[in-house]
Amino acid sequence: MADKKIIAVVGATGAQGGGLVRAILEDKNGPFAARVITRDVSSEKAKAFAEDGAEVVKGDVDDVKSLTKAFEDAHGAFCVTFYWAHMKPEKELSQARNLAQAAKDSKVEHVIWSTLEDTRKSIPLSDDRMPTLMGKYKVPHLDAKGEANAIFTELGVPTTFLVTSFYWDNFIHFGMGPKKGADGKLAITLPMGKKKLAGIAAEDIGKTAYRIFEEGDEWIGKTVGIAGGHLTGAQMAKALAKSLGQEIRYNEVTPAEFRAFGFPGADDLGNMFQFFRDFDQDCCDARSISETKKLNPELLNFDRWLAAHKSQIPIG
Repeated sequence: MADKKIIAVVGATGAQGGGLVRAILEDKNGPFAARVITRDVSSEKAKAFAEDGAEVVKGDVDDVKSLTKAFEDAHGAFCVTFYWAHMKPEKELSQARNLAQAAKDSKVEHVIWSTLEDTRKSIPLSDDRMPTLMGKYKVPHLDAKGEANAIFTELGVPTTFLVTSFYWDNFIHFGMGPKKGADGKLAITLPMGKKKLAGIAAEDIGKTAYRIFEEGDEWIGKTVGIAGGHLTGAQMAKALAKSLGQEIRYNEVTPAEFRAFGFPGADDLGNMFQFFRDFDQDCCDARSISETKKLNPELLNFDRWLAAHKSQIPIG
Protein backbone atom coordinates (compact mmCIF):
# COMPACT_ATOMS: atom_id res chain seq x y z
CA MET A 1 0.00 0.00 0.00
CA ALA A 2 2.85 2.38 0.80
CA ASP A 3 3.94 2.72 -2.83
CA LYS A 4 0.42 3.30 -4.14
CA LYS A 5 -1.00 6.73 -4.96
CA ILE A 6 -3.93 7.71 -2.78
CA ILE A 7 -7.22 8.68 -4.41
CA ALA A 8 -9.41 10.55 -1.90
CA VAL A 9 -13.06 9.90 -2.72
CA VAL A 10 -15.77 12.30 -1.60
CA GLY A 11 -19.24 10.79 -1.62
CA ALA A 12 -17.74 7.32 -1.31
CA THR A 13 -20.85 5.98 0.42
CA GLY A 14 -22.99 7.24 -2.49
CA ALA A 15 -23.48 5.94 -6.01
CA GLN A 16 -20.70 7.73 -7.91
CA GLY A 17 -17.96 7.68 -5.29
CA GLY A 18 -18.82 4.15 -4.23
CA GLY A 19 -18.29 2.92 -7.77
CA LEU A 20 -14.82 4.50 -7.85
CA VAL A 21 -13.81 3.02 -4.48
CA ARG A 22 -14.91 -0.45 -5.64
CA ALA A 23 -12.98 -0.04 -8.90
CA ILE A 24 -9.81 0.83 -6.96
CA LEU A 25 -10.23 -2.01 -4.46
CA GLU A 26 -10.96 -4.59 -7.16
CA ASP A 27 -7.78 -3.74 -9.06
CA LYS A 28 -5.44 -5.37 -6.53
CA ASN A 29 -2.35 -4.76 -8.67
CA GLY A 30 -3.38 -1.26 -9.72
CA PRO A 31 -1.51 1.96 -8.95
CA PHE A 32 -4.02 3.42 -6.48
CA ALA A 33 -5.19 3.09 -2.89
CA ALA A 34 -8.68 4.25 -1.91
CA ARG A 35 -9.31 6.82 0.80
CA VAL A 36 -12.99 7.01 1.70
CA ILE A 37 -14.03 10.47 2.92
CA THR A 38 -17.24 10.49 4.91
CA ARG A 39 -18.91 12.48 7.68
CA ASP A 40 -19.80 9.24 9.46
CA VAL A 41 -16.83 6.88 9.71
CA SER A 42 -18.95 4.47 11.74
CA SER A 43 -21.61 3.93 9.04
CA GLU A 44 -22.14 0.42 7.73
CA LYS A 45 -20.88 1.37 4.27
CA ALA A 46 -17.75 3.00 5.68
CA LYS A 47 -17.04 -0.05 7.84
CA ALA A 48 -17.53 -2.35 4.85
CA PHE A 49 -15.03 -0.36 2.77
CA ALA A 50 -12.52 -0.46 5.64
CA GLU A 51 -12.88 -4.24 5.83
CA ASP A 52 -12.22 -4.44 2.09
CA GLY A 53 -8.98 -2.49 2.42
CA ALA A 54 -9.89 1.18 2.02
CA GLU A 55 -8.64 3.88 4.36
CA VAL A 56 -11.61 5.67 5.96
CA VAL A 57 -11.19 9.32 6.94
CA LYS A 58 -13.63 11.81 8.44
CA GLY A 59 -14.39 14.79 6.24
CA ASP A 60 -17.31 17.15 5.72
CA VAL A 61 -18.04 19.09 2.51
CA ASP A 62 -19.31 21.97 4.66
CA ASP A 63 -15.97 22.19 6.51
CA VAL A 64 -12.99 23.17 4.35
CA LYS A 65 -10.46 22.44 7.12
CA SER A 66 -11.68 18.86 7.50
CA LEU A 67 -11.46 18.39 3.72
CA THR A 68 -7.94 19.84 3.56
CA LYS A 69 -6.86 17.37 6.22
CA ALA A 70 -8.67 14.51 4.47
CA PHE A 71 -6.95 15.33 1.14
CA GLU A 72 -3.48 15.41 2.72
CA ASP A 73 -0.88 13.39 0.76
CA ALA A 74 -3.50 12.34 -1.82
CA HIS A 75 -2.48 12.15 -5.45
CA GLY A 76 -6.04 12.54 -6.69
CA ALA A 77 -9.47 13.52 -5.40
CA PHE A 78 -12.90 12.66 -6.73
CA CYS A 79 -15.23 15.53 -5.84
CA VAL A 80 -19.02 15.38 -5.93
CA THR A 81 -21.86 17.14 -4.13
CA PHE A 82 -25.33 15.77 -3.41
CA TYR A 83 -27.89 18.46 -4.13
CA TRP A 84 -30.91 16.39 -3.11
CA ALA A 85 -29.75 16.21 0.53
CA HIS A 86 -30.61 19.90 0.99
CA MET A 87 -31.93 21.26 -2.37
CA LYS A 88 -30.10 24.59 -1.99
CA PRO A 89 -27.95 25.71 -4.95
CA GLU A 90 -26.00 28.24 -2.88
CA LYS A 91 -25.07 25.49 -0.42
CA GLU A 92 -23.86 23.34 -3.30
CA LEU A 93 -21.73 26.19 -4.63
CA SER A 94 -20.25 26.69 -1.15
CA GLN A 95 -19.46 22.97 -0.91
CA ALA A 96 -17.82 23.01 -4.35
CA ARG A 97 -15.66 25.97 -3.28
CA ASN A 98 -14.64 24.07 -0.13
CA LEU A 99 -13.66 21.05 -2.24
CA ALA A 100 -11.67 23.15 -4.71
CA GLN A 101 -9.94 25.14 -1.97
CA ALA A 102 -9.04 22.00 -0.03
CA ALA A 103 -7.64 20.37 -3.17
CA LYS A 104 -5.54 23.45 -3.85
CA ASP A 105 -4.28 23.75 -0.27
CA SER A 106 -3.44 20.04 -0.15
CA LYS A 107 -1.65 20.23 -3.52
CA VAL A 108 -3.73 17.42 -5.02
CA GLU A 109 -2.30 16.64 -8.46
CA HIS A 110 -5.52 15.59 -10.20
CA VAL A 111 -9.14 16.35 -9.30
CA ILE A 112 -12.19 14.91 -11.02
CA TRP A 113 -15.19 17.19 -10.46
CA SER A 114 -18.53 15.49 -11.16
CA THR A 115 -20.58 18.15 -12.88
CA LEU A 116 -23.50 18.97 -15.19
CA GLU A 117 -24.47 21.74 -17.61
CA ASP A 118 -25.34 25.27 -16.52
CA THR A 119 -28.60 25.38 -18.47
CA ARG A 120 -28.77 29.18 -18.31
CA LYS A 121 -26.20 29.27 -21.12
CA SER A 122 -28.86 27.66 -23.35
CA ILE A 123 -32.01 29.05 -21.74
CA PRO A 124 -31.46 32.58 -20.34
CA LEU A 125 -33.47 33.58 -17.29
CA SER A 126 -35.45 35.92 -19.56
CA ASP A 127 -36.62 32.95 -21.68
CA ASP A 128 -40.16 32.17 -20.53
CA ARG A 129 -40.36 28.79 -22.28
CA MET A 130 -39.25 27.43 -18.92
CA PRO A 131 -40.07 28.94 -15.50
CA THR A 132 -37.23 30.54 -13.55
CA LEU A 133 -36.80 28.92 -10.14
CA MET A 134 -35.53 30.47 -6.89
CA GLY A 135 -35.16 33.77 -8.74
CA LYS A 136 -31.97 32.92 -10.63
CA TYR A 137 -31.94 29.34 -11.89
CA LYS A 138 -33.63 27.33 -14.60
CA VAL A 139 -32.55 23.89 -13.37
CA PRO A 140 -31.05 24.54 -9.92
CA HIS A 141 -29.35 21.16 -9.44
CA LEU A 142 -27.70 21.36 -12.87
CA ASP A 143 -26.96 25.07 -12.91
CA ALA A 144 -25.15 25.10 -9.56
CA LYS A 145 -22.81 22.30 -10.61
CA GLY A 146 -22.11 23.95 -13.96
CA GLU A 147 -21.52 27.32 -12.30
CA ALA A 148 -19.10 25.67 -9.86
CA ASN A 149 -16.79 24.60 -12.71
CA ALA A 150 -15.35 28.11 -12.75
CA ILE A 151 -14.33 27.86 -9.08
CA PHE A 152 -11.95 24.97 -9.82
CA THR A 153 -10.53 26.86 -12.80
CA GLU A 154 -10.15 30.17 -10.94
CA LEU A 155 -8.28 28.49 -8.09
CA GLY A 156 -5.93 26.79 -10.53
CA VAL A 157 -6.91 23.27 -9.45
CA PRO A 158 -5.79 20.60 -11.99
CA THR A 159 -9.27 19.35 -12.83
CA THR A 160 -11.09 17.01 -15.18
CA PHE A 161 -14.75 18.03 -15.53
CA LEU A 162 -16.80 14.83 -15.66
CA VAL A 163 -20.27 15.49 -17.09
CA THR A 164 -22.56 12.70 -15.91
CA SER A 165 -25.92 11.47 -17.21
CA PHE A 166 -29.34 10.44 -15.90
CA TYR A 167 -28.81 7.46 -13.57
CA TRP A 168 -30.75 4.38 -14.60
CA ASP A 169 -30.56 3.62 -10.88
CA ASN A 170 -33.27 6.30 -10.49
CA PHE A 171 -35.72 3.57 -11.50
CA ILE A 172 -34.72 1.84 -8.23
CA HIS A 173 -34.00 4.59 -5.72
CA PHE A 174 -35.65 7.81 -6.86
CA GLY A 175 -39.27 6.72 -7.20
CA MET A 176 -39.18 6.66 -11.00
CA GLY A 177 -39.91 2.94 -11.44
CA PRO A 178 -43.04 1.60 -13.17
CA LYS A 179 -46.29 2.60 -11.44
CA LYS A 180 -49.92 1.66 -12.00
CA GLY A 181 -52.08 4.31 -13.56
CA ALA A 182 -55.82 4.85 -13.12
CA ASP A 183 -56.38 2.05 -15.64
CA GLY A 184 -54.34 -0.35 -13.50
CA LYS A 185 -51.59 -0.62 -16.11
CA LEU A 186 -47.91 -0.08 -15.40
CA ALA A 187 -46.08 2.88 -16.90
CA ILE A 188 -42.99 5.01 -16.51
CA THR A 189 -43.70 8.74 -16.66
CA LEU A 190 -41.29 11.18 -18.29
CA PRO A 191 -41.71 14.55 -20.03
CA MET A 192 -39.21 13.70 -22.80
CA GLY A 193 -41.60 13.46 -25.76
CA LYS A 194 -39.93 11.27 -28.37
CA LYS A 195 -36.46 12.64 -27.67
CA LYS A 196 -33.52 10.61 -26.39
CA LEU A 197 -32.19 10.87 -22.84
CA ALA A 198 -28.53 10.14 -22.10
CA GLY A 199 -28.35 7.61 -19.27
CA ILE A 200 -25.78 5.55 -17.40
CA ALA A 201 -25.42 2.96 -14.66
CA ALA A 202 -24.22 4.84 -11.57
CA GLU A 203 -21.49 2.23 -11.00
CA ASP A 204 -20.01 3.04 -14.41
CA ILE A 205 -19.35 6.64 -13.41
CA GLY A 206 -16.82 5.43 -10.85
CA LYS A 207 -15.26 2.92 -13.24
CA THR A 208 -14.82 5.63 -15.86
CA ALA A 209 -13.34 8.04 -13.31
CA TYR A 210 -10.84 5.33 -12.35
CA ARG A 211 -9.52 5.15 -15.90
CA ILE A 212 -9.27 8.94 -16.10
CA PHE A 213 -7.09 8.91 -12.98
CA GLU A 214 -5.02 6.12 -14.53
CA GLU A 215 -4.43 8.02 -17.76
CA GLY A 216 -3.68 11.12 -15.72
CA ASP A 217 -2.33 14.39 -17.05
CA GLU A 218 -3.81 14.13 -20.54
CA TRP A 219 -7.29 14.63 -19.03
CA ILE A 220 -6.47 17.65 -16.86
CA GLY A 221 -8.34 20.75 -18.04
CA LYS A 222 -10.69 18.69 -20.20
CA THR A 223 -14.44 18.15 -20.07
CA VAL A 224 -15.55 14.54 -20.50
CA GLY A 225 -19.23 13.66 -20.97
CA ILE A 226 -20.20 10.05 -20.28
CA ALA A 227 -23.20 7.81 -21.06
CA GLY A 228 -24.05 4.14 -21.43
CA GLY A 229 -27.02 4.76 -23.73
CA HIS A 230 -29.19 7.35 -25.48
CA LEU A 231 -32.79 6.15 -25.18
CA THR A 232 -36.30 7.49 -25.65
CA GLY A 233 -38.94 6.98 -22.98
CA ALA A 234 -40.65 4.44 -25.23
CA GLN A 235 -37.40 2.49 -25.67
CA MET A 236 -36.82 2.41 -21.91
CA ALA A 237 -40.39 1.23 -21.28
CA LYS A 238 -40.01 -1.53 -23.88
CA ALA A 239 -36.72 -2.69 -22.34
CA LEU A 240 -38.23 -2.63 -18.84
CA ALA A 241 -41.23 -4.65 -20.05
CA LYS A 242 -39.01 -7.26 -21.68
CA SER A 243 -36.76 -7.55 -18.63
CA LEU A 244 -39.53 -7.60 -16.01
CA GLY A 245 -41.81 -9.82 -18.06
CA GLN A 246 -44.92 -7.63 -18.01
CA GLU A 247 -46.47 -4.81 -19.98
CA ILE A 248 -44.99 -1.41 -19.17
CA ARG A 249 -45.96 1.66 -21.13
CA TYR A 250 -44.36 5.04 -21.60
CA ASN A 251 -46.61 7.71 -20.12
CA GLU A 252 -45.62 10.81 -22.05
CA VAL A 253 -46.48 14.03 -20.19
CA THR A 254 -45.53 17.65 -20.76
CA PRO A 255 -42.86 19.32 -18.62
CA ALA A 256 -45.60 21.57 -17.18
CA GLU A 257 -47.62 18.50 -16.15
CA PHE A 258 -44.52 16.97 -14.57
CA ARG A 259 -43.74 20.17 -12.65
CA ALA A 260 -47.33 20.15 -11.34
CA PHE A 261 -46.93 16.70 -9.73
CA GLY A 262 -45.93 18.67 -6.65
CA PHE A 263 -43.44 16.35 -4.97
CA PRO A 264 -40.30 18.07 -3.56
CA GLY A 265 -38.13 19.05 -6.52
CA ALA A 266 -40.79 18.34 -9.17
CA ASP A 267 -40.33 21.80 -10.71
CA ASP A 268 -36.53 21.33 -10.83
CA LEU A 269 -36.82 17.86 -12.42
CA GLY A 270 -39.54 19.00 -14.82
CA ASN A 271 -37.22 21.76 -16.03
CA MET A 272 -34.31 19.29 -16.23
CA PHE A 273 -36.22 16.93 -18.48
CA GLN A 274 -37.41 19.87 -20.59
CA PHE A 275 -33.78 20.94 -21.04
CA PHE A 276 -32.74 17.40 -22.01
CA ARG A 277 -35.74 17.22 -24.39
CA ASP A 278 -35.36 20.63 -26.04
CA PHE A 279 -31.57 20.31 -26.41
CA ASP A 280 -31.48 16.53 -26.86
CA GLN A 281 -28.94 16.48 -29.67
CA ASP A 282 -26.50 18.74 -27.83
CA CYS A 283 -26.91 16.80 -24.58
CA CYS A 284 -26.41 13.41 -26.23
CA ASP A 285 -23.51 14.64 -28.39
CA ALA A 286 -21.82 15.91 -25.22
CA ARG A 287 -22.05 12.38 -23.75
CA SER A 288 -20.46 10.01 -26.24
CA ILE A 289 -21.18 6.32 -25.65
CA SER A 290 -18.20 5.22 -27.76
CA GLU A 291 -15.78 7.54 -25.93
CA THR A 292 -17.13 6.35 -22.59
CA LYS A 293 -16.61 2.75 -23.68
CA LYS A 294 -12.98 3.49 -24.58
CA LEU A 295 -12.43 4.61 -21.00
CA ASN A 296 -14.59 1.86 -19.52
CA PRO A 297 -14.69 -1.29 -21.70
CA GLU A 298 -17.10 -2.93 -19.22
CA LEU A 299 -19.65 -0.14 -19.77
CA LEU A 300 -23.22 -1.42 -19.32
CA ASN A 301 -25.99 -0.63 -21.77
CA PHE A 302 -29.56 -0.39 -20.47
CA ASP A 303 -30.41 -4.03 -21.22
CA ARG A 304 -27.34 -5.32 -19.37
CA TRP A 305 -27.99 -2.97 -16.47
CA LEU A 306 -31.57 -4.25 -16.27
CA ALA A 307 -30.41 -7.88 -16.32
CA ALA A 308 -28.25 -7.17 -13.27
CA HIS A 309 -30.72 -5.01 -11.32
CA LYS A 310 -34.29 -5.92 -12.35
CA SER A 311 -35.02 -7.60 -9.00
CA GLN A 312 -34.32 -4.26 -7.25
CA ILE A 313 -36.80 -2.20 -9.27
CA PRO A 314 -39.94 -1.54 -7.20
CA ILE A 315 -43.19 -1.95 -9.11
CA GLY A 316 -46.23 -0.21 -7.70
